[in-house]
Amino acid sequence: MQKDCRDGKARYVMIGGFLGAGKTTSILQFAQWLTDRGLKVGLVTNDQGGSLVDTALASAHDLPVEEIVGGCFCCRFNSLVEAADSLVGEAAPDVLIAEPVGSCTDLVATVSLPLEQIYGDRFTVAPVSVVVDPLRAERVLGLASASLSEHVCYIYKKQLEEAEIVVINKTDLVDAERLARLHQALTAVAPNARIESCSARDGTGLEPWFEEMLTARSQAAAIAEIDYETYGYGESLLGWLNAELLIGSSDADEFDGTELLLEIMQQIRQTLAEAGHEIAHMKATLSVEGDPFELAAANLVRTDDLPAVSHRLAEPVDIGRMLLNLRAEAAPETLQAAVENALERVREQRPCEVVHLEHFRPGKPVPTHRLAARPS
Repeated sequence: MQKDCRDGKARYVMIGGFLGAGKTTSILQFAQWLTDRGLKVGLVTNDQGGSLVDTALASAHDLPVEEIVGGCFCCRFNSLVEAADSLVGEAAPDVLIAEPVGSCTDLVATVSLPLEQIYGDRFTVAPVSVVVDPLRAERVLGLASASLSEHVCYIYKKQLEEAEIVVINKTDLVDAERLARLHQALTAVAPNARIESCSARDGTGLEPWFEEMLTARSQAAAIAEIDYETYGYGESLLGWLNAELLIGSSDADEFDGTELLLEIMQQIRQTLAEAGHEIAHMKATLSVEGDPFELAAANLVRTDDLPAVSHRLAEPVDIGRMLLNLRAEAAPETLQAAVENALERVREQRPCEVVHLEHFRPGKPVPTHRLAARPS
């Protein structure tokens, strides 16, 4: 598709999915795919708190990005529209990619349909995609031992129910037999969705999904039933922690920022694992101070997993700025204690300053709009 095939409106593409599904990696691949076709891209990131790893990664890839914090898209709908308008005004993107908070659902009724009805003259809404990690999906759908509580799994299943496209990501983690079994289980939960399989990390299987997001229009309907009390309670079981750290050398020697990033994440993981808490997602970057384009990045999506590196620093650093986003089924104070324990170990070797740290439980979602169906 060439730029002159547009209908004169920015295309709004929402890529959702539970925490740790690989949304950001998928989005960066999609952004590059669009760029290679001569299209301009803008990105809207979203979180309950500030200091977002996703924003840092998008900026490192030289993407125009707006950040919405303090609530999900549904509760910050007006901010979403303002962010989209800002990107349209400054970067004139052909495609706006929006990444909602991984613990949010009911996005068709509260975001897609209101965008169509209220701002249909400015945006063309693409089909709603929900990305899943196959190992997490197996656990939620009863194909393996569960690790998240029933109320958190309620959110996960509701995300699948409203999807127009379900994307099984990280297919390199499962064999063909498990993939087929998962495909069947997902079809039972989301019978109207198209199911795609890919690996965003190695770039395989992405083309059919990307083509549909670029060319198709959303036909989604709102979730038939959703209990906001159960939804809100499920979100409240997740502890949230965002931190920004400044880490330096104890002397003139530089240090390996990538390895330090992994050590900190591994220490946090170990502390939470020993206490029996399930990590939904932990991701972090460590950038060269003064050069946000040069960074290391890693993420961890289950307590029984290990941090995986997506970006490595080319050279040792003397001062690094680290962003850490941690979500787990644990009290926020427990997350803070795990982080502080890891930082104490860092301080035995080098100075470490906490520039920003916030920890909390998400509040009950209160959407700005909620539409049950498309206008006739």
